[in-house]
Amino acid sequence: MHFFCDQDVYRLTSEFLGSLGHDVVTAADKGMSQAVDREILQFAADHNRILITRDKDFGSLVFSRMFPHRGVILLRVTPQTLSDIHTELKRFLSLQAEEDIQRSFVVIEKDRHRIRRID
Repeated sequence: MHFFCDQDVYRLTSEFLGSLGHDVVTAADKGMSQAVDREILQFAADHNRILITRDKDFGSLVFSRMFPHRGVILLRVTPQTLSDIHTELKRFLSLQAEEDIQRSFVVIEKDRHRIRRID
């Protein structure tokens, strides 16, 4: 899968996704560490990448403002559960095709995930 990791996603998570064979680009890689949410979402959409973030504000951009996107995965993670989130993220990604995540807003939490299609 093709992902774009927001500046608030732990580097360990980006590296973890890469170790699973996913194509991962980070905001830092693209010099976007200080970019606003709209720019982050726009970059991901323009480059056909699913955004991974820890920022709940992307929900309002996607649901209320109907901002174009390729898909968003929200990580509800705390430092104490990083390993648990990686386990759940790996499980989720093994069950979903990239096409299934497109135009969806996904929430990954410890021991569960929620997916909401946006059509």
